[in-house]
Amino acid sequence: MYSNPGDPARQIPPHWHYISFGFSDLHGDGRVHDLGSGTDGPSGFGFELTMRLKREPEETNPPTWPAALMQALARYVFQSENVLCSGDHVSWHTPLDGSESRIQHMLMTEDAQLHPITTPFGIVNFIQIVGVCSEELKAAQHWNGPGVIELLRSKPSAGGAWLVTDMRRGETIFELDPHLQERVEQGIEQEGSNLSGVSSRCMWEEPGDNDNHSTYSDEDKENNRSEAERKGSKDSDRRELSEIESEQIKATLKKGLSSTRLNVQSREDGSENEHQHQSRKESFDSTTSSEGPTELIRTRTLESVHLKFNLEAGSLLPLALRGRLKHGRHFTFKSVLNDVAVTLVSPSVVGSIADEEHPFAAHGTWLQVLIQDDFLEEMSEDLEELARCDEMMCPKTYSWPERRLCITILANEN
Repeated sequence: MYSNPGDPARQIPPHWHYISFGFSDLHGDGRVHDLGSGTDGPSGFGFELTMRLKREPEETNPPTWPAALMQALARYVFQSENVLCSGDHVSWHTPLDGSESRIQHMLMTEDAQLHPITTPFGIVNFIQIVGVCSEELKAAQHWNGPGVIELLRSKPSAGGAWLVTDMRRGETIFELDPHLQERVEQGIEQEGSNLSGVSSRCMWEEPGDNDNHSTYSDEDKENNRSEAERKGSKDSDRRELSEIESEQIKATLKKGLSSTRLNVQSREDGSENEHQHQSRKESFDSTTSSEGPTELIRTRTLESVHLKFNLEAGSLLPLALRGRLKHGRHFTFKSVLNDVAVTLVSPSVVGSIADEEHPFAAHGTWLQVLIQDDFLEEMSEDLEELARCDEMMCPKTYSWPERRLCITILANEN
């Protein structure tokens, strides 16, 4: 813990600077971290955490709660082996210092002063914790963390150039400058969203003959088959993604759907924090099924699909369509209750098991739904109200019979 005088000329206030030690390898003898391969690779987990906390005039000693916060994050990292990277965000859902503050979540970025160093045991990056409000976290989730970090830098009272956290800050950057919300919306529209998936309450089923949503006539089915035959697969026209990009769907599940949405929650009773995240080393096989190897799971196509989401998950559907699929990407909903997952894919995602002829394809409990470009606009318009769904009456069903798809939004308590 260090006292930093700041830089009044740049509107950087005096603050306390916290720096962790132990995420990187301090010993190099294997007692904490696996032995590295010299100075070229990461030292231990390859990073240390830092935080800058605004110093109040009456303070003579630094508050200790940031150290406890870092300790909680350390438990998460060591237990899950998930590293914290610049651009990540951590949903905390309670004031970081235990007060009544609006600062209840964290964004991660490179420290403003401490640059990467090479030690005898490898490279160490310094990742700074930046305290943010719920509205700012939501913007980072829907757009991207680095974009919101730059908005915070632009407002001295919200962090400024060195991103100093002020627990007494009472206004979000969007209240300080309403035009910044437009910048976020423009960013989503132009660049898309970095949020590739969420853990949620969701399920899917293939409607049966007695299902109210399976009113698809034989004529409809034949017309759809003819349309698919006319369009063909058009693989030559589809934008080829790199091997890494085409594997992102599986990678999303490997990472517990939290590559950009770390959701480290603190318990209000003061006991140790519990984290329900899977290791980034966990394989797709193990996250998909406990019954056996992935190759033994049957892949099948479906004639029609009924998707069900709770309201919280459903509110992200407009973002999935506008911020992900419109930009040639994919978005996954992973059930928090079981191994069910629903991935919405665009035609550009070549690695998908769903295609134009068979837009619904399931691999075990993992369903992939291909949304064609012409349907994307229609679907986006129909579901846009979900982005402002605070007073929506549930359940509510959206149906596209000609597409053999319907979506039901259920109340959150369901």
